[in-house]
Amino acid sequence: MKIVITGGSRGIGKAIAEKFAGHHFDIAICGRSLEKLTALQSELLANFPDIKVYVYSCDMSLKEDVLNFAAFTLKHLGTPDVIINNAGVFIPGSVHLEEDGILEQQIHTNLYSAYHFTKALLPEMIKRRSGQVFNICSIASFKAYPNGGSYTISKFALLGFSKCLREEMKPYGIKVCSVMPGATLTDSWGQIDFSEQRLMAPEDIAQSIFDIYQLSDRTVVEDIVLRPQLGDL
Repeated sequence: MKIVITGGSRGIGKAIAEKFAGHHFDIAICGRSLEKLTALQSELLANFPDIKVYVYSCDMSLKEDVLNFAAFTLKHLGTPDVIINNAGVFIPGSVHLEEDGILEQQIHTNLYSAYHFTKALLPEMIKRRSGQVFNICSIASFKAYPNGGSYTISKFALLGFSKCLREEMKPYGIKVCSVMPGATLTDSWGQIDFSEQRLMAPEDIAQSIFDIYQLSDRTVVEDIVLRPQLGDL
């Protein structure tokens, strides 16, 4: 079995890679930092020597890089059984105060990367008539909040893309799930000034995705919302 993960060198993406590697999946992962990618590659191969791990350094806000990673995936990994669209960027701010270009930056990374990457891989998945796509959306995909600004706009759009894709892929046996996590312990939070227990563990998100993957072909989870036990921050 094969899985490809965008933005997979840390946080939720890394946790997903570790979870699926533990179940003998070959993996292709992209990220900005080649150093972090190669470190993760070494770690996964050391812990799971029976799998193959391919890494690719790129900027998923750039269409050319997105398409190059898609080509790399098909060449080295082959047609994936699972696509995880996890690449994203969070730049806090208010719509009326944001600097020019902030919306475009987040739309390119949070929406266009998933759109172009999935579109490049779907033809082979459609031929095979199987596979699953997980789009890592956000609580911000359906709930606006202060200082969310253009990030919220981009995540609303990603959820819209995910729902369209779900309808289109029904006849081809390809499942599509919108994953909407709340506050999760990742680098996006920087130096947090409250207990880590207030945030969800990335491993919990990964476990949820793997559990959904294991369902029979007769069942699809279209949307999943995960929040910290004490609620949103």
